Amino acid sequence: MAKLTKKKKEALSKYDATLEYSLNKAAEILKEISYTKFDASVDIDVRLGVDPRKADQMVRGVVALPHGTGKDVRVLVLCTPDKVEEAKAAGADHVGLDDYISKIEGGWTDIDVIITMPTVMAKLGRLGRVLGPRGLMPNPKSGTVTLEVGKAVNEVKAGKIDFKVDKTGIIHTSIGKVSFDAKKIAENAQEVINTLIKLKPSSAKGTYVKSINISSTMSPGIVIDKATVTGL
Repeated sequence: MAKLTKKKKEALSKYDATLEYSLNKAAEILKEISYTKFDASVDIDVRLGVDPRKADQMVRGVVALPHGTGKDVRVLVLCTPDKVEEAKAAGADHVGLDDYISKIEGGWTDIDVIITMPTVMAKLGRLGRVLGPRGLMPNPKSGTVTLEVGKAVNEVKAGKIDFKVDKTGIIHTSIGKVSFDAKKIAENAQEVINTLIKLKPSSAKGTYVKSINISSTMSPGIVIDKATVTGL
């Protein structure tokens, strides 16, 4: 077993890892037990009662976090010339088309989100081997393939995120930073949960939301008492 560091021992002493906490209390504890020198990300893990191997139980969606992610999201817009100014005005970090496609083919992926247009998607097909494994391939379901590129950039910059259940049935996504106050962390988490409830597949049987945990970078996880979460 790995030896616990002094800071981790201190973190574990501030709460009982065998107990479940309300969402609000968990957010407060999380701020107390995060010991990184940088502004750590806050993550939520929701285990769902679905079988991701079945197409009709694949849970994927987007959510606009009420308080954003706290992260400066780097956005690339791949668009036709008539949309360049719209994308730049909305705050896109990189705007272009063929030149950036060539850069990506060469291995450049110094971005967090790619937004493009339906008419451009055909050109992105050959980038699948680079973008796919990194979760960067634009998708109409996540709102990153659209004619309204300016609107899409604004939404992403404001805190719109997309998520997808993994092969083990878990949704894992970042919902803010430790520097957020506890109320904002809890409200962002609740918004993710609200969205997951709306996306419940009709074919999913039994308990849909099995467990909820929140943690920060390098911190222990805190189990949420589902009875304290709105909508469950």
